[in-house]
Amino acid sequence: QVELVESGGGLVQAGGSLRLSCAVSGPTSSDYGIGWFRQAPGKEREFVAHIDTTGSSTNYQDSVKGRFGIARDNGKNTVFLQMNSLRPVDTAVYYCAARPQLNGYSFYDRRGYIYWGEGTQVTVSS
Repeated sequence: QVELVESGGGLVQAGGSLRLSCAVSGPTSSDYGIGWFRQAPGKEREFVAHIDTTGSSTNYQDSVKGRFGIARDNGKNTVFLQMNSLRPVDTAVYYCAARPQLNGYSFYDRRGYIYWGEGTQVTVSS
């Protein structure tokens, strides 16, 4: 069993920055890739970023490339999402999720993630 708790959301003006944290707990938590997803009102939950178990491989949705950065500190069991140059369209509830290293789904497919956090709200004002 893996538990994930997000923090760091809030209200920020366009062009500002936020850093989200995902605290990951469980006896095998370091064996999971971690993804960030977001869901805006009335829209489907979408992939934002992914990091593998060691932190050596990262992936991003095209719209956040160059603005967002994902990193993990396995010693602290925490995954971070640094969000810069925020835009109003980035407004959403952000979720982190854990994905087994070996599964039949791509890192951007939420079906491959079996543990989810409760989410943290990010609101970007214009």
